[in-house]
Amino acid sequence: MINVIDRMRPLLVFLFALVATNVQANVSGKARVVDGDTIRIAGERIRLHGIDAPESGQGCFDNSKRWRCGKQAARALADRIGGRSVTCRERDRDRYRRIVAVCTVSGINLNQWMVAEGWAMAYRRFSHDYVADEKSAQRSGKGIWRGAFVPPWDWRRGTRIRSETKTGTQPTNCRIKGNISRRGVRIYHVRGGQYYKRTKIDPGKGERWFCTEAEARAAGWRRSRR
Repeated sequence: MINVIDRMRPLLVFLFALVATNVQANVSGKARVVDGDTIRIAGERIRLHGIDAPESGQGCFDNSKRWRCGKQAARALADRIGGRSVTCRERDRDRYRRIVAVCTVSGINLNQWMVAEGWAMAYRRFSHDYVADEKSAQRSGKGIWRGAFVPPWDWRRGTRIRSETKTGTQPTNCRIKGNISRRGVRIYHVRGGQYYKRTKIDPGKGERWFCTEAEARAAGWRRSRR
């Protein structure tokens, strides 16, 4: 019998480790905000599930003026937590083995709140849980939706807005034209399109440049059919 147990020991150890790996963790306690979508609780780094907030060093534009939207997003999350205990329920682990979780404070879903208030985008690559909240924030012009910005996932790849002016000067690396038709339809034009060259951008009418098609669609524009 002892020999059988000895022979099975490696298998038992493997099965125990497998079960332990797949047990989802619930973490609670005082939180320290790292950025708009990441917190620390008891030394554990936790990524908020389904959202992507501007990076700490990221800037956005409002009426041609740059503001530190990444820092402001982190500040908004810290203010919402307000020193209270946060409870996070694990949904997954990312490639860095960080906990990816839905976190709440006093019954408020922080993930959803950040998107609904315009301080983060719905991270559609991983979840569609907060798409409706994003659309509501966009319509209301909340947070980062008050002006121009690069989606965080594109910003991490190096896309930048270096300048914007009221005269419609094209921001560096942003070549997509967001036009508003006479009927109020928001249409964006890409290089090579039939109407691209003739389209002029008038920020006074709410028209704008976009750096990526994903940014244009997220802001409510549709691609020109020609």
